Amino acid sequence: MSDSMREITYRQALNEALAEELERDPNVFLMGEEVAEYNGAYKVSQGLLERFGPKRIIDTPISENGFAGLGVGAAMVGLRPIIEFMTFSFSFVAFDQVVNNAPNMLTMSGGQFNIPITFRGPNGPAHQLGATHSHATECLYANVPGLKVCTPATPRDAKGLLKTAVRDNNPVLVLEAELLYSSKGMIEPAETELLIPLGEAEVKREGSDVTVVCYAQTVPLALAVAEKFEDEDISVEVLDLRSIKPLDERAIYDSVAKTHRVVIVEQDRPFCGVGAEVCYRIQKNIFDELDAPIVRVSQEDVPMPYNERLEKAVLPNKEKLVAAVKKVCYA
Repeated sequence: MSDSMREITYRQALNEALAEELERDPNVFLMGEEVAEYNGAYKVSQGLLERFGPKRIIDTPISENGFAGLGVGAAMVGLRPIIEFMTFSFSFVAFDQVVNNAPNMLTMSGGQFNIPITFRGPNGPAHQLGATHSHATECLYANVPGLKVCTPATPRDAKGLLKTAVRDNNPVLVLEAELLYSSKGMIEPAETELLIPLGEAEVKREGSDVTVVCYAQTVPLALAVAEKFEDEDISVEVLDLRSIKPLDERAIYDSVAKTHRVVIVEQDRPFCGVGAEVCYRIQKNIFDELDAPIVRVSQEDVPMPYNERLEKAVLPNKEKLVAAVKKVCYA
């Protein structure tokens, strides 16, 4: 890693991405609840109102379906909206726009209307926010043809994927990890153009005995568990999907062909989850590479409790992931 790399937070990385894209293209604008006067609910849009003005950094009423629909209409006439949801749990109010209108307009118009729109904001469980504010929405949106879904886990990925999303001519969801906004990571200098293609997974740690497939908030969890297993002579490879759709199948198969054992850890619930899809593709396409059944670690299949102890019991954690790794390694 070069000496010119610098350490910034996930929040700062997103802020840089927004500022750079707003500066680069006058058709880009940011719209959502509290993005302007308040600098964003999580301070991701800090300073953007002062720099770009109220025509491009737009506060909205609490009306997700309304402002998401306004974004779709703006995209139809050539603008490039970035729509912030204060939490992706609130995006359900705008389900008609995100699922019905944005991804279908291109085909239903016979190719006349691209919808270059980015939906972004915090996704997944945070800390004691209760059932209605803790949804991990990635598998719901990845199910929809025409939507692209990415889940950055580091400041570098957050910046590079968001910039790519804004330039894409299709609807892209950037599902930010709420618990990672203050996390820090190394990233190129501000003047370096950083674009990370959608659909490219990344090996965050090399290993030889077992592959842990992860994304978003489960990446730091997987890395911590991999470090723990160094003392037990189990070499854990950590593969961060980064994009849920498009999915980097090649990277998954290459890693599995090297380690022959797989654990999938996800922040979502198990039924119809991302892990289920990854699991299916591995066994369908490279079954003979497996030396053990695939094990999944996910949320429990219950509404998220508010109680702190119960919440911890429901979420994927270190103990569950350690047990899963030992199981596939017959340790």
